[in-house]
Amino acid sequence: MALRERLRTWKRIFCWLILLALGLLGLLQYGLPIVRHLEALIPMGVCPSARMVLLRDNFTGLLNPWYLEKYLARFLETAERHFMLGQRVVYYVFTERPAAVPRVALAPGRRLRVVRVARERRWQDVSMQRMHTLHEALGGQLGREAHFVLCMDVDQHFRGAFGPEVLAESVAQLHAWHYHWPRRLLPYERDARSAAALAPGDGDFYYHAAVFGGSVAALRALTAHCARGLQRDRERGLEARWHDESHLNKFFWLHKPAKVLSPEFCWSPEIGRRAEIRRPRLLWAPKEYSVLRD
Repeated sequence: MALRERLRTWKRIFCWLILLALGLLGLLQYGLPIVRHLEALIPMGVCPSARMVLLRDNFTGLLNPWYLEKYLARFLETAERHFMLGQRVVYYVFTERPAAVPRVALAPGRRLRVVRVARERRWQDVSMQRMHTLHEALGGQLGREAHFVLCMDVDQHFRGAFGPEVLAESVAQLHAWHYHWPRRLLPYERDARSAAALAPGDGDFYYHAAVFGGSVAALRALTAHCARGLQRDRERGLEARWHDESHLNKFFWLHKPAKVLSPEFCWSPEIGRRAEIRRPRLLWAPKEYSVLRD
């Protein structure tokens, strides 16, 4: 009899725990913002160590550049339907394979320029080298013909209107996976040896390097800062936790962006539904790392 009573008690406790869990999930999805901080306790996949002594320690295989062309075609096709409609637009594509850039029909007043860049062996090097590449381009033809520049990864596609409302002297994008996290859990670089390091207690928002921009002058300052920091780390045998994105976040901590974009402007469908995300404008493509990286 006592055993049966104990089993009944444990069954009730178990049912209450299930109801509590469902209630918390409901609040997390649709309710109180503070409850959504519980997402910070959920693992988000494998992340490189914040303490990488040598560059070779962060090697994850060769990059297959040919596969990026799949992303580029859809990026450009959807941009023609949603990006800066009615505006003068020049797309700059930086690639090691100019001949492989897909042909996309462009509206009047919109052009495509292709810039050849050197091939990099690792995806990390592609990511980190782009700050130097952008800095040089902004000092050349790009800087002369543009008033505002938006830098975007191509492994995403447009879903809704992405217009002049995003433009400002400097523009930062809230990271879709981290915009609701407590500051102490944001994935800043914390290794004090790195030029990208933020001290404990520093930082406000975590910004995504998939979208950033601003005036030519502002971007020249940003890319120069990041390129110097990346070079300094390289000379010391270091890589920041999230490469150029870590240096971008350091810059925006020191020099606050004039405009911060909602996660709607660069959203990951893998996150699922969020009550405050009503009109996603730019969606991440599935990250097929098994194909992109050997």
